[in-house]
Amino acid sequence: MNISMSSPDLTEADRQAVMNVINTPILSMGKYTADFEAAFCAYTGAKYAISVNSGTAGLHLCVRAAGLGAGDLVITTPFSFVASTNALLFENAIPIFVDVDPRTGNMNPELAAQAVKNIEPFLPRKGAEKHGNLKALLPIDVFGQPADMDAINKIAKEHHLKVIEDSCEALGATYQNRPAGRLGDFGIFAFYPNKQITTGEGGMIVTDDEQAAKLMRALRNQGRAPGDTWLQHTHLGYNYRIDEMSAALGASQMTRLETLLSKREQVAAWYEARLAEIPGVEAPFIASTTTRVSWFVYVIRFDPKISRDEMAKKLTARGIPVRPYFLPIHLQPYMVEKFGYRPGDFPITEDLGQRGLALPFSGVMTEDEVDYTCSVLREELTEG
Repeated sequence: MNISMSSPDLTEADRQAVMNVINTPILSMGKYTADFEAAFCAYTGAKYAISVNSGTAGLHLCVRAAGLGAGDLVITTPFSFVASTNALLFENAIPIFVDVDPRTGNMNPELAAQAVKNIEPFLPRKGAEKHGNLKALLPIDVFGQPADMDAINKIAKEHHLKVIEDSCEALGATYQNRPAGRLGDFGIFAFYPNKQITTGEGGMIVTDDEQAAKLMRALRNQGRAPGDTWLQHTHLGYNYRIDEMSAALGASQMTRLETLLSKREQVAAWYEARLAEIPGVEAPFIASTTTRVSWFVYVIRFDPKISRDEMAKKLTARGIPVRPYFLPIHLQPYMVEKFGYRPGDFPITEDLGQRGLALPFSGVMTEDEVDYTCSVLREELTEG
């Protein structure tokens, strides 16, 4: 059986939407970009949506819009894709890591509160000697499950901090029946081919902040503000525009978002039922505050006595592609060099990184493929 690690869910209507653009002379910043943004405003209830060419670009623009700069401190977590931290480093802000909840992998609000009250014990060994003030919190909605945003927002409100919600993995998720991405000052979604919807590459920022939205629209377009002529640039900006082909694909996918999410929920349910019968394997934990998970990837965790890496090799050898999720950000070589992090600094993040394994997952995965994956996993664990 040939199983893909992930696969986009595309229809003929999606393909036709792209062809419709190619048959016009407007391939950037046109009707479809506006349609895509309108679809996000309608879906999330946000006043403003700003499309960009990646989730990373969206994070970076939010960092700029939040006024974060050199030496500013931002509390975030090391259990994430590197983009959440990189967007801070782009502006020479300093990420202040707190460890995560051992069940969800999301920011631990109690640790965040401790860091806000006394930042010194949370500073890295080096690289923060001339730090400024704490300015923001950047929680991540890990694997499609929202962080505990009520607790995080309470901290932010008490200390006048901005909240940038990284929802790049969580389009369609809800927290206490409120949509992910709408739980802070800014929210960011991403549309890589393994995401809930895809544009190939692309991202979307949502916010209710009118001035921030105007700034981010200018920054994504080389800093060209309203009223600027073709070669005038009010701000130092970037080429973060989404192209019309990608926007058309995204707008088409948004018309059937509920179907895409439901198909992923079905695959997750198949996994959950089968994994319940396999000892030594933990299925994903769903917090009581999560009223809907938006399944991005399906990550299991092995009992500490089981070698995740050895199991990965055995599954791969039998035609089942798997991936470790995540490699802790603080142990990435450039982070070790810049900030002096060491193994053991964030034990929960490191434990989750050592035991977590993403199984094949997408909305087009079949029940037979889930059956085969789980059967092989059971066999290998039994033989091991």
